[in-house]
Amino acid sequence: MESLSSPGSAPSLLIVEDDRVMNEMLATVIQRKYREVTIYRVENGQTGVDLFKEHRPDIVLTDINMPVMDGIEMAAEIKAIQTDAHLIVMTAYSDKVYFDKFSEIGFCAYLLKPIMLPTLFAAIEKCFEEIRGTG
Repeated sequence: MESLSSPGSAPSLLIVEDDRVMNEMLATVIQRKYREVTIYRVENGQTGVDLFKEHRPDIVLTDINMPVMDGIEMAAEIKAIQTDAHLIVMTAYSDKVYFDKFSEIGFCAYLLKPIMLPTLFAAIEKCFEEIRGTG
């Protein structure tokens, strides 16, 4: 896969998920599928914003319900920092209110838990295509 961030650098992905087991599992399966991707992992939205400011990952994969700062507030802050940030939302909430809030902020994909790996990988591919300008 070609570099997405900048010439000579590997693409990167930030996982923001407070469930440690889910966080680790996501990192493991994504790293196995996309060996060249640099993965950052944090457990709340505030740390997600801080890490985004520092590393500017290509994709942010986030849960909604988290301590300190939820995924909605974090996504809004990230979009304020970089309007073309690519977000993949993961949630157990099927309530349209959450979907609408994220629609206002902007996202690449909105996935309902439990997430099937082919669905997750399709969402990541969609973001990569958007980043490369081919999607």
